Amino acid sequence: MNIYDCFMYFDEDMLLDLRLNILNKYVKKFVITESTYLHSGNKKKLNFDIKNFTQFKDKIEYIVVDEPPKGIEKIKDEDSIEVKNKKILDNSLKRENNQRNLQAKGLKKANDNDLVLLSDLDEIPNLVNFKYKNKITLFIQNVFYYKFNLIQPDYKWMGTRACKKTHLIKPQWLRNIKGKSYPIWRLDTIFSRKKYMNVNFVNDGGWHFTSIKKPKDIHYKLSNFMHHLEYEESGLNISDMERMVKEKKILYDHKTDQKKEKYTGNQKLKKISNKILPDYILSNLDKYKEWLD
Repeated sequence: MNIYDCFMYFDEDMLLDLRLNILNKYVKKFVITESTYLHSGNKKKLNFDIKNFTQFKDKIEYIVVDEPPKGIEKIKDEDSIEVKNKKILDNSLKRENNQRNLQAKGLKKANDNDLVLLSDLDEIPNLVNFKYKNKITLFIQNVFYYKFNLIQPDYKWMGTRACKKTHLIKPQWLRNIKGKSYPIWRLDTIFSRKKYMNVNFVNDGGWHFTSIKKPKDIHYKLSNFMHHLEYEESGLNISDMERMVKEKKILYDHKTDQKKEKYTGNQKLKKISNKILPDYILSNLDKYKEWLD
């Protein structure tokens, strides 16, 4: 059983290099999609350069997404604020989902029995002791902000997902699966494409290295990613990013469902021992000293 590692790329060369080095010995192919437009709809230059990753060139399947998805809604001057905002969010979602679904192009040579990993680039699965068990696997990951050793306490992230190619409906389907295993008496699982029984959860499932960037780069990405409207409505700017990084405050509160409370910066990050970091970081501390607190 070969492993195909699928993810989207924006401009994160440092994290991409880290991911490739950590997973290289496990993975048959890295399937990378990069788009010529942002989730906000603005044009974007292509940033990926294979010359920066020559060690892995034979393993990388790089796919350019240069066509917008179907169904993009035109925003009209006469639309109400509510309608405009809904269209903006729906359009962003369609662009993001389209970029993810096109990762299927990189799986054409994969066998039905091969394993497909699906992540965001900054969600790195821990495959050291991984053994495939059930149809669907979810990796439970620690969340880190700004530096590799600053963790969000008391919170876990279900990032990377996995299934065999024969079970893969499409990449976004795998991303949408609910993070729980439902009991057999839940009849709604029969027809659902999000709720499943017998999901395998990997408890020591890896690392979600979010916003491991400089403040100005964090601001730029948040201004253009899928939920850019929420970020814009928060009123935060580069100075706010600089303050949060300096104070080691968590930028985005995943624990709340209230949009207005997402970007509060109230929770403090915790510095942890480097021992829980990937072995590749531990073996290259000097290389990553800028990103260690």
